Amino acid sequence: MNESIEQLVPAVEQQLASPETPYVQETYQRLLQDPEIDEQEAKLMIALCLADESERMLDEESEFDTERYQTLLSFLPKLPG
Repeated sequence: MNESIEQLVPAVEQQLASPETPYVQETYQRLLQDPEIDEQEAKLMIALCLADESERMLDEESEFDTERYQTLLSFLPKLPG
């Protein structure tokens, strides 16, 4: 797994605990319903979506697009890219 994705896991954990990002917790719980996905893998999948949106934000020099991030999360477990 790409180290930069792994470095985003703490940010994902903060989002999981935050009342401002309930959609992250909903995605996490949905992923854990799959018996083949463990907690760490679910966090890494979410981190990949976070990385994808962060990269787009930097490439386009724009604000973080929460709606796009939520859309990426909705596609999981199919990974973006």
